[in-house]
Amino acid sequence: MKCLLRNKDIFSKKGIAVTGPGKYRPLLKQTLDALRTAPAADGARDVLLDAIMDEEDADRLLLSNAHFFGAPRAAVRGGILYPSAAEHMIQILKLFPDDEIEMFMALRNPAILLPAMYEQSLKPSMANYLGVADPCEIRWSDTLYAVRDAIPAIAITVWCNEDTQLIWPQVICEIAGLKLGEEIVGEFDLLNDIMSKEGMQRFAAYLKLHPDMTEVQKLLIISAFLDKIALEEKLRKNWISPAGPKI
Repeated sequence: MKCLLRNKDIFSKKGIAVTGPGKYRPLLKQTLDALRTAPAADGARDVLLDAIMDEEDADRLLLSNAHFFGAPRAAVRGGILYPSAAEHMIQILKLFPDDEIEMFMALRNPAILLPAMYEQSLKPSMANYLGVADPCEIRWSDTLYAVRDAIPAIAITVWCNEDTQLIWPQVICEIAGLKLGEEIVGEFDLLNDIMSKEGMQRFAAYLKLHPDMTEVQKLLIISAFLDKIALEEKLRKNWISPAGPKI
């Protein structure tokens, strides 16, 4: 979200609206909660957009919320990750029936995600929290298929969360609806999490010496730098392979 806000002015000139989460998350939640029991009122969409958008007009609106499908303490039920995901997307479609809705989601390795979410729950055991005895039964694909079955026409883009630092420029371009390679502020900021200060300086210097690299070449160079000078403990924590992204 921070990266999107840093690009707010640049994106605005291209017809892309970015607004702060504190401005829209409460309003959007209240509106979607109301849609559980009643259809959207006439003009509800326009009222909401007027309240959360700074721009008078935009072709694309970016909204980000890590807990849109549910808080971690209740993110698994009956062995399904985010069982309310399809319902939430149906409500979004009711609110924006004539708009083109796209869903973007990073998928974190369940082996890391499930223990982290369980720690925030009040359940007496992991099995009680998950709703199944074997955590290996839990699949992200069940959640995605549920959304696809509920709303067949919606565009869904997913990627491995563990690879986000490597493919961040591509992710931001996809979310913003831009062509890969267009100007983005902070496109390599996430590399700071897994690379030393000296490594980032060397990486920046290399990019400066080779300004005409393609995006594929940049990815290969990032992988090469990570292979040589990445912070190993950070790589292990994020499960990132120096060989490059898995998707």
